[in-house]
Amino acid sequence: MKLCNHATATCRDRAVKLRSLLLLSMMLLFGHALRLEAGVDSFGASSNGGYHQTSEVSVNERGQLTLRDALQLTLLRNPELAAFSKEITALEGATLQAGLLRNPELSVNVENAGNIQKLRGDLNAPDSIVKEVVQQTTTIRIGQLLELGGKRAARVSAARLNEELAAMDYQSRRVEIIARVAMLFTEVLAGQERQKLAEETQRLAQQVVDTVVLRVIAGKVPPIEETRAKVGLSTARIESEQAQRDLISARKRLALMWNSPAPQFDSALGDLETHIMPPDFHVLQQRVLENPLALRAMKNIEHRKALVEVEQTRRVPNLFLSAGVVNYALVGGNTAIVNAMVPLPLFDRNQGNLKEAHQRVSKAEDEQAAMEIRLRTELAQSFEAMSAVWNEINLLRDEILPGAKSAFSVMRKGYELGKFGLLELMDAQRVLFQNQLLYVRALANYQRLINDIERLIAAPIESIQPRHEINSLSPAHLKRKK
Repeated sequence: MKLCNHATATCRDRAVKLRSLLLLSMMLLFGHALRLEAGVDSFGASSNGGYHQTSEVSVNERGQLTLRDALQLTLLRNPELAAFSKEITALEGATLQAGLLRNPELSVNVENAGNIQKLRGDLNAPDSIVKEVVQQTTTIRIGQLLELGGKRAARVSAARLNEELAAMDYQSRRVEIIARVAMLFTEVLAGQERQKLAEETQRLAQQVVDTVVLRVIAGKVPPIEETRAKVGLSTARIESEQAQRDLISARKRLALMWNSPAPQFDSALGDLETHIMPPDFHVLQQRVLENPLALRAMKNIEHRKALVEVEQTRRVPNLFLSAGVVNYALVGGNTAIVNAMVPLPLFDRNQGNLKEAHQRVSKAEDEQAAMEIRLRTELAQSFEAMSAVWNEINLLRDEILPGAKSAFSVMRKGYELGKFGLLELMDAQRVLFQNQLLYVRALANYQRLINDIERLIAAPIESIQPRHEINSLSPAHLKRKK
């Protein structure tokens, strides 16, 4: 903690920024949850249950699955997020290591080890006196490397910024996965509606066959019309089977997000009908810079500047101090010693590493500008598509679908009265089905675009402006039974 005392304000700012980033991610998750708690599904449409208001995290994927359930299951079980969280923990260890002092060094040096010398007397004389003397010298020394120039503080600051980068990587991936789950959940909802639509179309085709059979029996139409009607029924059955297969595939893709080999839920609880109009584009442009990817790019510049500081501190040479004692075995005395050592930066002044670090800063600034352009471009494309699909939804709902339904109803009654032929009736049925399918696809596409914009701004779209309702009746096959 002492290492940050010289920059307390900077540390405080970093903590505030990180908390803000975490808050954005939680807003994106629980913004959907607030809709659910208000009796509205994740896409802003009315719903009548499926979510039990509780503070406990639900991990049950059986029964009717809400978007909140899908998100909670994913955040708990997705292996990608688990890997990111472990990376953050690992970098905490790197930050700890960067702040540790160098270990002291202990050295023991023995000179003339085992050297014994005879000092006087004629070694060949019978009366010679031989004295053996140990000539050994022992030196014990302890030394400590002192890092000068603020190396350790700079190293710790860079390590902490790298830790924050990892946390932002985690949040970026978290937002991406949340958006991915929402997209797949939309596909499941669209698949369910398409299946309902195909089943309704098959039911209408069966009614047409029954009507034609009665008219054939009555001798009012030739038997060939019965064959044509049954061909139409078979086509409707094929469409229903295809819708079932697509729904199964969408359910599997959704379940794989929380590492489930097969979906365990019976159905996804929600409605494609939307209450959200395209928000103000200028507000979105401002909010897109709060995306974790944009914040990460800005943080990367700060990290690179910290690495420049690390390289600058390395230009200052370190000091090595040592102290010890020398023992002389011959005289039986000890002598204290002190040693200081410092390298002379005559040739290597860390010029190359410092140049590289400065270029990395410049590169990070370019990457930040490119990221901002990328996010703004994606936002503009999604917003333009969202506005176009909104107009398509209104046109289909207000004009095309009512006309198609009215035409089919008139044709069916007219055929029973002999006013219209079978081909005209089947054509009206086909047009109705195609436009109903277009409506379902438009609703699903609109929800995907909402999810994409929420990914870009890393927040619920309701935080931009209040929701607005579509002021018209929707087709009966899309309405949830209350």
